[in-house]
Amino acid sequence: MKTFTLDVPLATEAPIQLLDVTESVREVLRASGIRNGILTVISRHTTAFVNLNEVEPRLQEDMRVWLESFVPKDRDYLHNRDTVDDRDNAHSHLMGLLLNASETIPVIDGELSLGTWQSILFVEVDGPRPQRKLTVHVMGS
Repeated sequence: MKTFTLDVPLATEAPIQLLDVTESVREVLRASGIRNGILTVISRHTTAFVNLNEVEPRLQEDMRVWLESFVPKDRDYLHNRDTVDDRDNAHSHLMGLLLNASETIPVIDGELSLGTWQSILFVEVDGPRPQRKLTVHVMGS
């Protein structure tokens, strides 16, 4: 069995932003040379996540609005009273309770086995951030 791991650098420009990273992940898969196995994508951040979903601008706006309304930024969160990095981001960490840090996708004949409408999204909930990254790990033959 072969393994291959590569980090994909990202930057975000908005407090909540959904980036389609499917093509970047496909590039890592191609570079791996692995034809059959599994691919895992993980966000190594506590306020940025990975999701399989549809890329459609109105839906992405609905997602952003829903996250903001479900976990409002302007509440009196204990985490914000003594911040670690001068960011009032308790709401971002709480959003993480609803999101995934990683997704695992089958690789079949050198292709990601995604559904018709599925794309791989990087979900930023504490932006903007000039330096983020995804780790892509592929295992197989």
